[in-house]
Amino acid sequence: MRTIEHWIGGGTTRAGSTRTAPVWNPASGEQQAEVLLAETADIGVAVAAAKTAFESWSQASLTKRTKVLFAFRELVSRHARELAEIIADEHGKVVSDALGEVQRGLEVVEFACGIPQLLKGEYSDQVSTGVDVFSFREPLGVVAGITPFNFPVMVPMWMHPVAIACGNAFVLKPSERDPSASMLVAKLWSEAGLPDGVFNVVNGDKTAVDALLDHPDVAAVSFVGSTPIARYIHGKASANGKRVQALGGAKNHAVVLPDADVDFASDHLVAAAMGSAGERCMAISAAVAVGRGADELVEAVAAKAAAVKVGPGRDESSEMGPVITAAARDRILGYIDSGEKQGATLAVDGRGLTVPGHDGFFVGPTVLDRVTPEMDVYRDEIFGPVLSVVRTDDVDAAIELINANPYGNGTAIFTSNGEAARRFQRGVKVGMIGVNVPIPVPMAYYSFGGWKDSLFGQSHIHGPEGVAFYTRAKVVTSRWPRVEHAIGASYHFPTTS
Repeated sequence: MRTIEHWIGGGTTRAGSTRTAPVWNPASGEQQAEVLLAETADIGVAVAAAKTAFESWSQASLTKRTKVLFAFRELVSRHARELAEIIADEHGKVVSDALGEVQRGLEVVEFACGIPQLLKGEYSDQVSTGVDVFSFREPLGVVAGITPFNFPVMVPMWMHPVAIACGNAFVLKPSERDPSASMLVAKLWSEAGLPDGVFNVVNGDKTAVDALLDHPDVAAVSFVGSTPIARYIHGKASANGKRVQALGGAKNHAVVLPDADVDFASDHLVAAAMGSAGERCMAISAAVAVGRGADELVEAVAAKAAAVKVGPGRDESSEMGPVITAAARDRILGYIDSGEKQGATLAVDGRGLTVPGHDGFFVGPTVLDRVTPEMDVYRDEIFGPVLSVVRTDDVDAAIELINANPYGNGTAIFTSNGEAARRFQRGVKVGMIGVNVPIPVPMAYYSFGGWKDSLFGQSHIHGPEGVAFYTRAKVVTSRWPRVEHAIGASYHFPTTS
């Protein structure tokens, strides 16, 4: 049985770990590896390695940092297929989807390659007689990332390229469910010329998470995952005096107005709901059918959902793969049961799906119609290929519905009416909005993050807010008087003159 270790100080190591967890192949249902689970002492070793590396890396020139980043970008691009196949084997998503994930991660690396421009400060000459003021940003030190299973390449790349470009050293705790991609990424950083200890991967569970949150030498923590864990991480890390960006769960709505192109909208709804088996924090899990077009929309969505080709991620003909574990499958099936019992209409039933030759963790695309806000399938983040259709009379009622939801991650509207779209984008209390775009994940040079229970702390991730999060500003006021003009100091509060 293959054992997945840690990457600390420039190479693989077992450290002091003795506990392990299984890594499954979701398509076959078989265990394919075991991953070591770090103890508190192992986190200490990784943080110490990062702290030592930070001393020199933080002093490295911007030229040297960008040289490493450009080399890393080329290596990730070269190994994109290998990374995608690792993701398909451990996560279950289809290779084409995994390649898209790698590409979106690369966009953050490309953003970070512009760090010389991003770290430019400000300068004011002669603010007072012979006095100048200027500002610059410095790295924090050792920073940590705690990332989820659903994007084992992209979400960590929302964090570590920006943090490292800013001069920090990084400790990544990826999901123990699909850890191998992070180990390859660590190797690519090393091949790109990143000094040993600047990037470390420590695999583990809650023990590792708590050790990172408690360690006095960890200056900041970035997290993406469920809302309960985001709330926990934000509270614990903040209490320990750390900076925190903690992105939580979602219940993303897509509103379809009667004037929308039904074929276009239904295509995108099904892709946004069923892609990656619904295991995306930006997946559309609630479709809001507005007014007279509801029946036609549900009919179109049902036909397209029923036609989705479900199979193993390595099969090039597959459009949707399995979910991550048997427990995830059983939980999703329980929600479908609950929706039916609570009165929703099953337009497409994904229960009982079998994939010939594969005894994996498959759930078929599911569409529930006439869902109401009090039903569990609407209230909870299911994280599976289940689309709930809620009906409203008009766009204002749809906005009201979205704003009443505790989550505020992403939302979308399908319409040909510019006024309705503008009213929607200004009216919804949601952080990321798509107009005829179902998954409005911003480009890397913007920042990603939601509102309400989808974000804890003030900082969104990557983009300009990412640079600000991983650095702190210094403002210097300087005077270099000519000796013959030196004057005595004043005792009043300084003013300009």
